Amino acid sequence: MNMTDMKKNIEKKSAAHRRAFTLVELLIVIAIIGVLAAFSLTVLSSVKRRQYISHTQAELGLLETAIQRYHDSYNFYPPGNQGSPRFNQLYYELEGTTFDPANNLYTTLDGGVQISTIDVSAAFGVGGIINCTKGSGEDVHPAQNFLPGLKPKQFGSNITNNNVPVTLLLGSVGGPDVTYQPFGVPDENPWRYVSPGVNNPNSYDLWIQLVIGGQTNLICNWNGQVQINSPLP
Repeated sequence: MNMTDMKKNIEKKSAAHRRAFTLVELLIVIAIIGVLAAFSLTVLSSVKRRQYISHTQAELGLLETAIQRYHDSYNFYPPGNQGSPRFNQLYYELEGTTFDPANNLYTTLDGGVQISTIDVSAAFGVGGIINCTKGSGEDVHPAQNFLPGLKPKQFGSNITNNNVPVTLLLGSVGGPDVTYQPFGVPDENPWRYVSPGVNNPNSYDLWIQLVIGGQTNLICNWNGQVQINSPLP
């Protein structure tokens, strides 16, 4: 091998050496990728939490508007279930109903949900649904739907503690952690409602808990700030 060939061989080896990563360099690259991945997951988790909360706060606003419209029409707020805020009649009162006296049956104005007078009394502790069409002819007082356009994920059926089937207003984002199941069923997270309220004694309390990443986030109508790890159920 002449000098020229040796020189070319040395240059090739040198170039190959420059192109290859050392073990230390590979470890540094892997560590950087790990840090970036962890940071990305943290950012995505924070963004998702914000989305869940913003969406639920928007639903809170819609419910508050509907409840106020109800108040403007009846001069009082929808009654609540003081004994069990989870199982409240808000769905029926805001959707509006008709009543069939022959069968003692309430039917929502869209015809989608029915409940008997016996079940209303057993589930909610009240004598009937107030927002109900009454009378006939010129004397008719029609019920109103104060919450039109309700989406399927915003309400659902459940069974009360005394085995009465009812329909309730739900948060559309669910728990959203699958481990948070107020009814023992995934994705069913009810809006709690009482009137008069404890925090709002002259009106009503309306709230929901979201569990995100194992942390509870209380969204309510008596505090504009999300309350972390509140003891409320």
